[in-house]
Amino acid sequence: MNESPFEDSELAASVMAVPPLARRADHALDAAQNAALIRHIEAGGVRTLLYGGNANLYHVAVSEYRDLLDMLSESTSDDTRVIPAIGPDYGKMLDQARILAQTRYRTAMVLPLAGFTTSEGVEAGLTRIVDAAGIPLTLYIKSEDYVEVETLARLVERGTLLAVKYAIVRKNPADDPYLRRLLQHVPAGKIVSGMGERPALVHLREFGLAAWTTGSGCIAPRMVTALLHAAKRGDHDTAQRLYDAFLPLETLRDDISLIRVLHDAVTFAQIADMGPLLPLLSSTPPEHHAKIADAARTLLALEREYERAT
Repeated sequence: MNESPFEDSELAASVMAVPPLARRADHALDAAQNAALIRHIEAGGVRTLLYGGNANLYHVAVSEYRDLLDMLSESTSDDTRVIPAIGPDYGKMLDQARILAQTRYRTAMVLPLAGFTTSEGVEAGLTRIVDAAGIPLTLYIKSEDYVEVETLARLVERGTLLAVKYAIVRKNPADDPYLRRLLQHVPAGKIVSGMGERPALVHLREFGLAAWTTGSGCIAPRMVTALLHAAKRGDHDTAQRLYDAFLPLETLRDDISLIRVLHDAVTFAQIADMGPLLPLLSSTPPEHHAKIADAARTLLALEREYERAT
């Protein structure tokens, strides 16, 4: 695991993969299968792994958290940055922050909490979490109501936050007054698009965001890395061709479940056996399995074809 101080340049250098988390039938962590998926992602050039929603860290027990951190740090190469999630509630964050303080992790992402928050309370709470963990945080924004733009800017300026994962869904991602206002206060290089491939090109071209988070890129890491490079150099034709390859699986994730479809897709593609989802989630209904398997295997086949061609 990359244990060096976090640099802003890392956000633009690699798409941020957001993998699912493999578990055995008894829901215990499966180190071998998680390592298999990590090796597949790293082989495609992705060097930042974010374990958050797709890994179902919302429901991870605090008593398991240190084992999870140790497993991830031991499973990655020396140049791969790992960002674990914490929260979403304050009490769980605080317990996890105290565990993080005993490790070499350089940042953690705060999972979003709906309701029971105020902007002032978020500011005070995240400041205390950083004091407890001894590291700055990455903030996951899914709602305009979670924190005011001016408050968010103060947290970035103070160093409480080093990055923002922006994931407020818009019907038209180019029409986003909140994001435009945010960019008046926070540098674009500190913000990553947090909703997979669908809005990614718009967020890079129209708003200048650093990069994006990817779930489907866990299946096709070479292609998603090439997509980032094509978008950065302004090669629109190549970028569009690569982008289109991700849409079938991304559409299933949007229509059925972002987390559950990706979890099952990695298994169906035979990259690694993800096992069962930790409750309170469960596998996708059986009637969806065939189309998820088809989309996942098609994307992996395109990934292998791309590898041979390059």
